[in-house]
Amino acid sequence: MIVKHAPALLVAIPLVAAYLLPLFARRLKHLVVPAALFALLLCSAGSLSLLFQVMHTGLIIYHFGNWPPPVGIEFVVDRLAVFTVLTLSLVGFVVLVYSIDDLRHELREDVRGWYYTLFLTLLASLYGMAMTNDIFNLFVFIEISAIASCGLISIKEDRACIEAAFKYLLLSALGSGCILLAIALLYMVTGHLNMTYLAQAMLQAAELYPYNLLASLALLVVGLGIKAALFPLHVWLPDAHAAAPSPSSAVLSGLVIKIYAVAMIRLLFQVYPAAFLARTPVAEIILWLSTLAILLGSIFAMVQEDLKRMLAYSSVAQIGYVFLGVALGSENALTGGILHIFNHAVMKALLFLAAGAFIYATGTRKIRDLSGIGQTMPAAGVAFAIGALSMVGIPLTNGFVSKWYLALGALDAGRPFFTAIVLVSSLLNGIYFLPILINAFFRKPSGNAAAPRALPTPMTAAIVVLAAAVIVFGFFPGRMAGIVVLAVHRLLGVWQ
Repeated sequence: MIVKHAPALLVAIPLVAAYLLPLFARRLKHLVVPAALFALLLCSAGSLSLLFQVMHTGLIIYHFGNWPPPVGIEFVVDRLAVFTVLTLSLVGFVVLVYSIDDLRHELREDVRGWYYTLFLTLLASLYGMAMTNDIFNLFVFIEISAIASCGLISIKEDRACIEAAFKYLLLSALGSGCILLAIALLYMVTGHLNMTYLAQAMLQAAELYPYNLLASLALLVVGLGIKAALFPLHVWLPDAHAAAPSPSSAVLSGLVIKIYAVAMIRLLFQVYPAAFLARTPVAEIILWLSTLAILLGSIFAMVQEDLKRMLAYSSVAQIGYVFLGVALGSENALTGGILHIFNHAVMKALLFLAAGAFIYATGTRKIRDLSGIGQTMPAAGVAFAIGALSMVGIPLTNGFVSKWYLALGALDAGRPFFTAIVLVSSLLNGIYFLPILINAFFRKPSGNAAAPRALPTPMTAAIVVLAAAVIVFGFFPGRMAGIVVLAVHRLLGVWQ
């Protein structure tokens, strides 16, 4: 019975826990962290259960209150959804373990309970976005995600965090407005909000109301592009990710911006008719915007002096890889783009958490002040090096696997120029990551980096687990890539 309701429970469990945690924070403070961890442990178990069901029995369709669509709200768990949910659960749980001690350093005691409330609320909304098959329900989860994200950015209450949260709120509201207008246009011409019914009605709507569909498509690309920080709609991201607490940065960069890419993939491949999209320049626009993101995001990262800000600009480049695969549209390219959602979530969470460990131990975030940090903090230093090499795309790391698929996909699509872009981007990544590694391991420790504070066990464990995941999924990519390949087959209509 419980397994049957797993899709709903994945959203309900973190929401219930989020409601209880502020009460625990007032009366039972010692239960706040265990309750949050237990909630995410249940979600991880539920995600694995859904993976087992989907891989063995196929699509899972869940109707809330036994009300079927088009009246009721429907969750559809296919391979893309279960891949996304699994990514959210595993990375989210590791980040939460890391936060146990890091938040004692970054936040006041009276707001930590609220932090975990926001964290779990955010994950609940991301689960909902991954599984919902209702476009207005998608919008509701998007709004919950935006509010929780603003809270996670501003919770430190210093000037930089408040400013970054305000900037994010303004641009996020613009993106939400675009998405809502697009939904209104689609409902006006089809009379449906359920994506399955919407896709069926689109065929006729494309002939009768092509300009309405074109306007809705433009609004969705802009709205979701803002949320996903697709260049040049990324201007909120560097401030937000750099100013937020390190666990927040890891989640925002590793998970939140990716879920909007998943939403766009669903709408482009499962809702809008392929014949209609072929008559529009949307793929070409996304292709060139993603190319600019890859190149300029890396160039902006090169000139940063703040370690977390450099990682934030790196995220602008990395989200470009996801959209590059989407825009190229070949099987290998789309596989590489979707697989990079998981790979980047792991390695960018690793990098932000390792950077947070450096800040925790030394009190500095300036790259030049971290000379010799790899010698005095070997666990965090080696983990950061593994994440950095994966970002560059060194073989036997998971970052190499998704870049390999993207390069092959560009050749399959007859666009070798974009294979060159992937190769050049790896060179650019090396230009700003390798000097940091040289500075960390081959320079004499100085300043606070010469005598850092001891790193708490939960922080070290979380970093080591993510570093191991980078290597494991680099050596053995087949399991995760196999799920993605099956998801891509369904998206491309190779089989249903």
